[in-house]
Amino acid sequence: MDIGTAKPSAQERAELPHHLLDIVSPDVQFGVGEFLAAADAACRDIWERGKLPLLVGGSGFYVRNFLLGLPVTPESDPTVRLQLKERLAQEGREALYLDLQRVDPESAARIHRHDAYRICRALEVYYTSGRPLSSFALPLALRDAYRFCTVILSRDKKDLYGRIDARVEQMFADGLAEEVARLRAAGYTDVSPGMRAIGYSEFFLPGLGLDAIKEKIKADSRNYAKKQYVFMREIPGAVSVPADDSERVLELIRTFLADIS
Repeated sequence: MDIGTAKPSAQERAELPHHLLDIVSPDVQFGVGEFLAAADAACRDIWERGKLPLLVGGSGFYVRNFLLGLPVTPESDPTVRLQLKERLAQEGREALYLDLQRVDPESAARIHRHDAYRICRALEVYYTSGRPLSSFALPLALRDAYRFCTVILSRDKKDLYGRIDARVEQMFADGLAEEVARLRAAGYTDVSPGMRAIGYSEFFLPGLGLDAIKEKIKADSRNYAKKQYVFMREIPGAVSVPADDSERVLELIRTFLADIS
């Protein structure tokens, strides 16, 4: 999954080392807990080598959990988990999703109806604790294992949306449709976790030609960008800077480095 994820090129990765790329296949469920553990390990390794780790881009939901830590939710209950696994086999994924909509509509709204892993986990929390997963809030303070300098690069809506549309056009020019075809030929489907990402999931929508798929990816990307800013604005200590103001970004970084030296 290279084109639809805007993965750095081999040349870019040779010039500037990147971490946590190509670590799972598209059919592997890689949740925020797994991400947090892997990111912590990478940061420790980078720091021990005398370098400064940078967390760049990615999902605002994952970034925020890295900065604040995971919500404290009930430990896994083997009995409840087994019961849900049996229900999944007997009743199907859609029945469990409808159950989640009933007991925890907020979680259901942000979990894809094909994401059996997250559906079962949300139901497990509810049936274990009697509380919906959405009621377990993120911590309000930054994790004390790190000192953070959080910079949000902002753009006005017209510029941002124009860049999103141009990026999608470039993705198609670079062969996104062919990449998706290769992934489907390899056996990945609309229920594969990686294939539910924007830029891939739209190819599984019925009755859409390539032009319609392209426009749907643009629309989904614009909506996602709006959500990203909402996620990031809630991070304590985050500073929003116009993306073209490189001097301000450098000033923030220099100040941060002076404080930790």
